Amino acid sequence: MNTPVTTAPDARRTRRTTTLRTPGGLSLRLDARAVAAGAALLVLALAAAVALIGSGDFPLTPGEVLRALTGGGEPGQRFIVRELRLPRVLVGLLVGAAFGIAGAVFQTVSRNPLGSPDVLGFGQGASVGALFVIVYLHGGTFAVAAGAVTGGVVTGLLIFLLAWQRGIHGYRFVLVGIGAAAMLYALVLYLLTKANIVEATGATTWMTGSLSGRDWGQVWPLAAVCAVLIPLTLAYGRPLRMLEMGDDAASALGVRTGRVRAVTLLAAVVLVAAATAAAGPIAFVALTAPQLARRLTRAPGPNLLPSAAMGAALLVGADWAGQRLFGADQLPVGVLTGALGGGYLVWLLVTERRAGRI
Repeated sequence: MNTPVTTAPDARRTRRTTTLRTPGGLSLRLDARAVAAGAALLVLALAAAVALIGSGDFPLTPGEVLRALTGGGEPGQRFIVRELRLPRVLVGLLVGAAFGIAGAVFQTVSRNPLGSPDVLGFGQGASVGALFVIVYLHGGTFAVAAGAVTGGVVTGLLIFLLAWQRGIHGYRFVLVGIGAAAMLYALVLYLLTKANIVEATGATTWMTGSLSGRDWGQVWPLAAVCAVLIPLTLAYGRPLRMLEMGDDAASALGVRTGRVRAVTLLAAVVLVAAATAAAGPIAFVALTAPQLARRLTRAPGPNLLPSAAMGAALLVGADWAGQRLFGADQLPVGVLTGALGGGYLVWLLVTERRAGRI
């Protein structure tokens, strides 16, 4: 059933929605523009993934990539696609989706477009955990990943405790997170001074954020985390949307605001920590993906699925650009997202100031 829904006070603008009803009495209202934008972003992410798989010293056409993925093509092509390049692309898609959906949760709960994990210190916390393992425990890849997850989760819990005052409120949460990020960055620099040259080089490479060298060992743990936490977060999409109206209005509609915040923020923290463990603290994807997705869909609410698709498309597209646009000097994806995200952050600050929101 198609229903026009008014979204502007003067009732001159309407949005086309579709309501799906099940025999059990459940109903789901879908915004046509949001669905179309999300589908387009998903197609864009998959197209960028195919292009990235086909890039490299042994280039492949999109047709050859698709044949190799479905079991056809030459044995050498199947080996290159499935064993060498596919894990890197899957890590990129999963990391981008995790950052995108986590950023949407943080920005919705804090009601602030700057409420992003990398701005609030969660990426820095994961970096501290990874550096501690590298410098003091001399751990391998798995130990470094475990340290990053532990550091991110502990940082999240500390920020929640410091920001809690009869609940989590937006600006206090953002201010505490920014302060924590500054202190954690200082701790990162301190740990680097304690590392020898080999450890410092490895730590710096990891902190840059890169998909280079990723294999199936990084894919499966991250895929397991995403398979559990992304559906859990999506299940709270409607309560998150109601939180944007304020706690009183949301509570009047039956939303348990404290529980919604606790569950979604915890899921977002673990997603960020797992993504950081897999690819390093890649900057600004969690900040930009939800905002760009919202501007495309023009729909209220957290836009969780479009944000995940936008994050995946941004990260895979940035990795392709880092490999192909700079000649022999391939850039780690974290360098490119940091450069582009910094410009976006300046634009966002100017826009928010002109609107009188900061």
